[in-house]
Amino acid sequence: MNEKASLQLPPEVIDAIDAHIDSGIYGSPAAVVKAALGALDRENDRFDHVIDGGIRAALDDPRPGVPAEQVFERLERLHADRTKNDRG
Repeated sequence: MNEKASLQLPPEVIDAIDAHIDSGIYGSPAAVVKAALGALDRENDRFDHVIDGGIRAALDDPRPGVPAEQVFERLERLHADRTKNDRG
């Protein structure tokens, strides 16, 4: 079932939708949005797959964990180095 929705979109988004319609690939704004949402879903699925794989690899890693204190000390050093470098 189709529902009518009214959206306020920035001009550049409207222009992008119109360009896709003008290209002849899509026949309506709804088709462009549907394709964009499908692409977003695929991207999210790939991202989830990568994250899940990274988590699984970390859990399966036989090496001992790094103590939290050591992790936070390293993060604080990295942050201090970055902020020092950002200031010039």
